[in-house]
Amino acid sequence: MLQEGNKIIDEARQGEVLDRKQNKDGSQKKLFLESYGCAMNFSDSEIVASILKADGFTTTTDFNEADVIFVNTCAIRENAEQRVRARLHDFKKAKKNNPSLLVGVLGCMAERLKSKLMEEEKLVDIVAGPDSYRDLPNLIEKVTEEGQKAINVLLSREETYADISPVRLGGSGVTAYISIMRGCDNMCSFCVVPFTRGRERSRDPESIVKEAEQLFADGYREVTLLGQNVDSYLWNGGGLKKDLDAETVQKALAHEHDKVKQAEFVTFADLLEKVALVNPELRVRFSTSNPRDITDAVLYSIVKHDNICNYIHLPVQSGSTRMLEKMNRGYSREQYIKLIESINRIIPGCAISTDVMTGFCSETEEDHQETLSLMELVQYDFAYMFAYSERPGTLAARQYEDDITAAIKSRRLAEIVSTQQKLSAQRTAKGVDKIHRVLVEGFSKKSKEFLSGRNDQNTVVVFPKEDFKVGEYVNVYVDKCTVATLIGKAVQ
Repeated sequence: MLQEGNKIIDEARQGEVLDRKQNKDGSQKKLFLESYGCAMNFSDSEIVASILKADGFTTTTDFNEADVIFVNTCAIRENAEQRVRARLHDFKKAKKNNPSLLVGVLGCMAERLKSKLMEEEKLVDIVAGPDSYRDLPNLIEKVTEEGQKAINVLLSREETYADISPVRLGGSGVTAYISIMRGCDNMCSFCVVPFTRGRERSRDPESIVKEAEQLFADGYREVTLLGQNVDSYLWNGGGLKKDLDAETVQKALAHEHDKVKQAEFVTFADLLEKVALVNPELRVRFSTSNPRDITDAVLYSIVKHDNICNYIHLPVQSGSTRMLEKMNRGYSREQYIKLIESINRIIPGCAISTDVMTGFCSETEEDHQETLSLMELVQYDFAYMFAYSERPGTLAARQYEDDITAAIKSRRLAEIVSTQQKLSAQRTAKGVDKIHRVLVEGFSKKSKEFLSGRNDQNTVVVFPKEDFKVGEYVNVYVDKCTVATLIGKAVQ
């Protein structure tokens, strides 16, 4: 009788939740999510969608029909914040047609601009930081039921959302992100991530493997393991890496397991192998690597498994050792070059992309030229390039003067972009007159008569669709190319 009574109570509670998440006409309330910035933000939005789906919401791609709008924000550069702010003004106008509409800001802008967005400009009703997404149903209820603004920007020492199965939003149904860790301990002088996402903690490897297995069963054929710095992934049963003995951490990451006397560790190299073994038809990518932490063990894991892609995103930021020291990057120009040499020796033909920042505090013309010369030396396949913009709260903002003029930043950035366009064209051209194994992701942007996918090195390949389908692997002989795209025809 007690169990039956509990069941009745549980069903009543579920009914109450459903009632709260229904409109007066009985339809489910709708959630609109918009994400900005890095892949981690897009992955987080899928976690948010899962949490709110369990609370009775359904997602929509039209914000005009939404009952709740969340903008998942990026605070890495000023331009991203300006775009988010402009979008929030659009949503504020939408409230005139729907006064009950709730608008919230999630992610990296939440902590820094919570008071300004909520109290001064009155643009949002809810503010939630990256570690408080489980609290969103309560925050929504507080605004809906009590008419109050709601906020939770507390950072966590444990939260990894490991038990939540993300709702895959849009996409081709072929590729997916898997978040393997959260936060960052590196404290680069220009970066706000340690302040907006907290300290570094790794996710249980078994939950990662299970998520990869489920994705493969659902038809996905490629996963990207995500983290602010994936190469420092280290699992020893939970907790923060900073709480471990520094020498033990160093030995564990170097794969010197026989010298580590503490609990068994799972490093990023170990994790790569575990995910690769899910199925040989499941491609594995990862992002982002920090040059100070990537090890030869990771490189050998890539070589060992054909389904771990021969592609590494390795942000350099600057080619000048003086600038790298001022950025607190933890490596020199010479050390970075040595790492590139290791990659080329262990993984011949590996594609390498990067991030490049120009105009950082006190950057001289000589520093700039060192960046250009490093780009020429490495021969990057692709690069994300941007001018430095000061981020409040960082060490650079507190201690350094942003003394490079906008005109000089713009000119130097144009030179970096021009250099990379030349390098990208050269690197792409090397793929001509070769056969590439391509995972089909969808139609070409220019024609429904052509399919598009990526090869092992992450280069886009376009070819006639014939009878091939999305999610299939196709061997494509490439006979021509553009600056960034290979073009060919399927072969047996």
